[in-house]
Order: sequence, then structure tokens, then C-alpha cells
Amino acid sequence: MSKLNLMTTIVDRNQVRKYLHLYEEEGQQIMLVTLGDGTASGDVLDYLGLEATEKAVIFSVLTDENFYKTKKSLQKKLQIDAPGGGIAFIVPFSSIGGKKALQFFTVGQDFQKEEESALKDTTYELVIVIANQGYIEMVMDAARGAGAYGGTVIHAKGTGMEQAEKFMGVSLAAEKEMIFIVAKKEQKNDIMKAVMEQAGLDTKAKSIVFSLPVTDTAGLRLLED
Repeated sequence: MSKLNLMTTIVDRNQVRKYLHLYEEEGQQIMLVTLGDGTASGDVLDYLGLEATEKAVIFSVLTDENFYKTKKSLQKKLQIDAPGGGIAFIVPFSSIGGKKALQFFTVGQDFQKEEESALKDTTYELVIVIANQGYIEMVMDAARGAGAYGGTVIHAKGTGMEQAEKFMGVSLAAEKEMIFIVAKKEQKNDIMKAVMEQAGLDTKAKSIVFSLPVTDTAGLRLLED
């Protein structure tokens, strides 16, 4: 049995090609790249031997087994543990929106589905939708209709999707929007179902949706009230 995880890698932008090349060598098929900026204070940067640089953020999908394999490669080939080397971490999926999305995420990986939800006692879930650029309102109209209050959009570009595209007929090698929606756990399934039905793979949005467990929150008192 396997767990499926969202792996997030944060590195200097001038290093991103090396990381993408390594991930392609490791057989990773699902990768989305976006940009960010480091915000650490000068004292922290000096302590860690870092400079305030522009960052790249890589999102990919891996089983536990493949993450540990990739982790070893990151440490050995790219010295990620050295000061300024970057950071990579995983968060377990709690659910995936449909069989097609599961097949898409696991293409090229040895994956056996286990019981849904890695964490049982969470109050909230982070629903993430990957959609074609220009269809944010279609996604959010569906999500709001199922009880979502709002979302945050991150612009990203897909890479390394050749096998997944051939297998599923869905390409992420184009401009994409990643929509992050925090919702109560009991609303999660309704929101994911609405997005799948109204903005899913059979629509122009071509949305893929999944969720991650949220262990604690701040600033969501209105939702609780």
C-alpha cells in the first residue's frame, strides 16, 4: 500500500533547471513551477549562509517510496542539505477527485490505493484545483455553489508531463492556475464534486482537484461561527 504526497521544493531560481532535470531523471511526471521571493531577515540569512534571492517553487506528486528515492538523490547529487541548497517537503493527500485524476497523478509510479485520509481528526481541508488558465471563475462559481467562501490563485506552468499527457490526453505543459481553497472537512466532498462536475476534465477548464489535510488554522473564526 502507498500514500500519495504533494512534494514542494523551494530553490533559488537560478538552480531550478538542475532540480527539474533531476526530477525528470527520477521519472516524475507531474510538475508545476511557479515563482516566489525569500523573506528571511538579514540575521537569519547570514546565519544560514543565504542571500535574499528570487525563488522558484516546484510542486510534484510522489508516493512515499518515490519521495525517499528522490530525497537521496537530492542529498547526493544536488547537496540540498548544504547551506543555501533549498528545501523539499511532502504533505500527504487526503483525497483525490475521481479515478481519472488518480490515474493522472500516479502515471509512471507503482501505487496501490489505501484507505482515504492520512489524518482523521482534522477540522479543515485544503482543496487544490489545477485548471487551465482563464477559468478561475468557472472553478470558483462551482466551489462557492457548494459552500466555499473563496480561494487563492497561484499562476504556474507545467513541465515534464509527456507520459501523463499521452496516457490521459490532458496536458499540463501550458499556463495553469492553482486554486487553493480552505474548507471545513464536511464540505470538502461537496466542493470537490461540484468542481469535477462543473469545471472538470470534460470542460474547457480541464480541472484536476485533490485535497490535503489541515492540522490547524488561524483566521477562520467566521467559518466556525
